[in-house]
Amino acid sequence: MIESIISLALLGIVFGAALAFASIKFAVEEDPKVEAIKDVVPGANCGACGLAGCSTFAEMVVKGEADVAACIPGGADVAGDIADIMGMPKPEEGVSYIAQVKCVGFGDTAKDSFVYDGVPNCTAASEFFGGFKDCQYGCLGLGTCAQVCPFDAITMEKDKPVVDPELCKACNKCVELCPRSVISLVTYNPEAYAVLCNSRDKGKQTKAFCQVGCIGCGACAKVCEDEAVTMEKGKLATIDPEKCTSCAKCVEKCPRPIIFGPS
Repeated sequence: MIESIISLALLGIVFGAALAFASIKFAVEEDPKVEAIKDVVPGANCGACGLAGCSTFAEMVVKGEADVAACIPGGADVAGDIADIMGMPKPEEGVSYIAQVKCVGFGDTAKDSFVYDGVPNCTAASEFFGGFKDCQYGCLGLGTCAQVCPFDAITMEKDKPVVDPELCKACNKCVELCPRSVISLVTYNPEAYAVLCNSRDKGKQTKAFCQVGCIGCGACAKVCEDEAVTMEKGKLATIDPEKCTSCAKCVEKCPRPIIFGPS
């Protein structure tokens, strides 16, 4: 019995020593630049850079296979830090983006086709007869976007998702997971106005489903002297935040409370 215990102990020591030797012998040394880059990126592993995570991004940058400015959540500051680590000139500061929820049809303003009492998840609800909203383009308000946001930039206020511009890093996770494509990334301009509607229905149908949806009348586009407003397929008005000068003429002319801007 004692001999068996001693034999097992010796085997354990031998195998342990072999594993330790192998770990040292075959260890792959990591470039210190990779670790330095991993220390400056947000660490959310959001995939906004198009890669699997922050570690992969750091490795690809060091190999010269990823742009130092590809970390969207990190923005210009992180891009500059990475450039310093790599001994490269800092990239010019680019345009910043923000997630925008293009729907304000909540509560009594937008009709439900039935009472949904299932899993409180937008994707699950959309798979149940296409969702409980009459408008097939409207936000379901179950908060999936808020749940997946790695930066806590989205909060739910009475079933309405609200984006905090100071916390949003434009990582695109909410955009990818919204089953109704209600959220999109837009150029961040705090002074610009926006048409917060996602409907592609004709005006008559939109009126039947929602009290605040865009009816595609084009009145806003006609009065915009800066050509910032365009009509998507003649059904939905959109405002280019880079062209908008905040004149508010579109708001004054719009027959529905659907255009929002600086508070």
